[in-house]
Amino acid sequence: MDSDPSLHALVLAAGASRRFGSPKQLVRINGRPLLHAVVSRAVAVAGHSVSVVLGAHANELAGLLGHSGATIVINRDWEEGIASSLRSGLTRVPGAIDGVLVLLADQPAIGVEDLRRMVEAWRGNPQCLVAAQYAQAIGVPAIFPRWCLSELAQLRGDRGAQLILHRHLDRLIRVALPNAAIDIDTPEDLLALQPKLIAPDGSESPGMR
Repeated sequence: MDSDPSLHALVLAAGASRRFGSPKQLVRINGRPLLHAVVSRAVAVAGHSVSVVLGAHANELAGLLGHSGATIVINRDWEEGIASSLRSGLTRVPGAIDGVLVLLADQPAIGVEDLRRMVEAWRGNPQCLVAAQYAQAIGVPAIFPRWCLSELAQLRGDRGAQLILHRHLDRLIRVALPNAAIDIDTPEDLLALQPKLIAPDGSESPGMR
């Protein structure tokens, strides 16, 4: 029996959080730093095959990941935009990997079960791309099969993976993921979102687990 296609998770966390005013990756939700929570969910679906791309606040953030099992990648060109983080992260993807799951560090409502649904859809069709569908859009989290990783590596500036998704709509599997529409850019965003991210008993909402 053939084994499941192999997956590497790539968490992009190199931004400066200028609109937030401080590193939003350090924001605590239910007492847990956001970056730590996102990386833990990545590890839950990809094991220790996880890379985290840091940049603007690398020294502050690296300490959160010491026991996570993830590999830290430093993007020294982070000011260019998200494409530079994709390129930096892709340099650390194992050569024999079949696909790469791309996640952002500022989508707090994405849960392990959300990611598992995406991985299950991809493993059933490992030559296809898989993307979150939300708010009439498609985007990350998304899984890219090996054959299109070179296209991701050619991106420049602040153009993210969405460009590749739209280029290959004929080979794209959409997974309904309303939680992907929730992100944090400003302190006001955080204040508005926290009630949605906390269950009545004070624990994480079910979608985040």
